[in-house]
Amino acid sequence: MAAGSDTGPVNPWVALAYLVAGVFFILALRGLSSPETSRAGNRYGMAGMAIAVVTTLVTHDLANIYEIIGAIVIGGLIGFLIARRIAMTAMPQLVAAFHSLVGLAAVLVALAAWLNPGAFGITDSAGQILTVSRVELGLGVAIGAITFSGSVIAFLKLNGNMSGSPIMLPMRHVINLGVLAAILGMIAAFAISAQGGAGEGQLFIWITALSFLIGFLLIIPIGGADMPVVVSMLNSYSGWAAAAMGFTLGNTAMIITGALVGSSGAILSYIMCRAMNRSFISVIAGGFGADASGGEKGEKIDRPWKRGSAEDAAYMMKQAENIIIVPGYGMAVAQAQHALREMGDALKEEGVNVKYAIHPVAGRMPGHMNVLLAEANVPYDEVFELEDINSEFAQADVAFIIGANDVVNPAAKTDKGSPIYGMPVFDVDKAKTIFFIKRSMGGVGYAGVDNEVFYMDNTMMLLSDAKKMVEEIVKSLD
Repeated sequence: MAAGSDTGPVNPWVALAYLVAGVFFILALRGLSSPETSRAGNRYGMAGMAIAVVTTLVTHDLANIYEIIGAIVIGGLIGFLIARRIAMTAMPQLVAAFHSLVGLAAVLVALAAWLNPGAFGITDSAGQILTVSRVELGLGVAIGAITFSGSVIAFLKLNGNMSGSPIMLPMRHVINLGVLAAILGMIAAFAISAQGGAGEGQLFIWITALSFLIGFLLIIPIGGADMPVVVSMLNSYSGWAAAAMGFTLGNTAMIITGALVGSSGAILSYIMCRAMNRSFISVIAGGFGADASGGEKGEKIDRPWKRGSAEDAAYMMKQAENIIIVPGYGMAVAQAQHALREMGDALKEEGVNVKYAIHPVAGRMPGHMNVLLAEANVPYDEVFELEDINSEFAQADVAFIIGANDVVNPAAKTDKGSPIYGMPVFDVDKAKTIFFIKRSMGGVGYAGVDNEVFYMDNTMMLLSDAKKMVEEIVKSLD
């Protein structure tokens, strides 16, 4: 397939097709901003991508159409099977894995363009790569490599293959800034180089290698509690990598799509950082929300606590007027969202006012809990974000916490040495009664910090699998 920029006048029909695809992508982003319109948003995105792919295939000289169609079929089949089989608990690491593939694709395209620039139409009359194309290649391979290695580390952390606690390197900020400065300097040197040969090749290889390294260095200091922002940030990186390669390929659709993904991911990261009281600049620098003193796993506090049963919870919640349910990753692991919705419905039949509180970083990726509750058909008007409901815990009769920990941990407000310090959390400790579903008292949260709420006088620990416990509560409500 001839992948270079068009040398002749732009076909108006091609431009129109890419414009239509871009409009569909914008509609997709708008639809995905709300649970009520998310399905339509997905359909818009699929339609836009279909238009972009077909237009690209029709308007380029194809070396072997059968190989291309075969690759599309194989890739589509793999994606279909993964989507059908993947559990919602594994969705965050799947997203991280897909981001890594986008980054790797950008690196491979840049490598192919560097090795055979003539096929991409990025050479001058002397056969040298154009200066602007050198900048595009340097930025594209750098962003792509950072996206790939950073996404791999995020996948390993999310999948449990690597510790979710921050892994602190000495002088990490100095090292990161030094490596980034070296990458930018080499891109500048590569851009002004016009002789080709071994020197140019070494520059390109060093840019790629250092970019892989900095992606690794940026993500390993980030703790599990901040991982949803990492996923959003890597999503932004993957978009910018695609946009950079769009310029190299002369493909308007890639530029539009990459810019949309990059900018929307950056905006989402910024919004989440504000919600978590984090600095957006520190996100880019890596290791945000943690320092050397907060990198260790929190020790389990040996203190008295009260254990409750499903019958206790059912009886007290029947008597309540206002209940706020706080779901977390443990709910996703147990696949308890359907049983939770049944419990909510049963309580509403008893005249209880039930609301669901969603933290911006609940789960392992943005919107994780919203998706699970929507899957269980929990009414959208019963689901509230942190800033909209946090003040209501003081008037709540019951705070029902299912599988959450870090997002309800008061250490975020009091312990400056904690890796979650400064992160806004739900004020569940202000509720009259707290029911806390947890598998056992032996573990601490994903960020490695014990929770003071476990030991409060108004807290009852419901130690069990989340789904099993909620199902028992539903039976006791009958």
